[in-house]
Amino acid sequence: MTGFGGGLGVVALRRPRWAIDVPYVVHLGAMANSELKRVPAIFFRTAAGREPVRDWLRSLEPADRKRIGVDIQTVEFGWPVGMPVCRSLGGGLFEVRSELSQNRISRVLFYIDRESRMVLLHGFIKKTQKTPTGDLDLARRNKALHEAGIRRKA
Repeated sequence: MTGFGGGLGVVALRRPRWAIDVPYVVHLGAMANSELKRVPAIFFRTAAGREPVRDWLRSLEPADRKRIGVDIQTVEFGWPVGMPVCRSLGGGLFEVRSELSQNRISRVLFYIDRESRMVLLHGFIKKTQKTPTGDLDLARRNKALHEAGIRRKA
């Protein structure tokens, strides 16, 4: 499983939408990004080796993919983060909330595992006001599968 970001040097971060919407730069020196992250993001991987959130992200337009990646990165570096970027859904599930082009809204559902990683479980474009039950159920199943996999390794 791999995370977002990586590498040495300078990382461009973006302030949350509710702050001044101007990119700013943080100099990292000799530290790797993962050393500064509070919760590194990883993709949930199925038993067959697929990573559903990564596959979904690849299906999106580059500008939308970048917007979602910036919001995920905001959670990685600023955890715990509240509204408007992140919200608890109960039962240990959270959502990264992103506003995309053409007035669309996306959600990436995740949980924080016992190794303090942000496990990206499910992503979708939101079409209704309420989060669809099917999407929540899928995220819960993926969470249970991931937790079971961690227990087997321990």
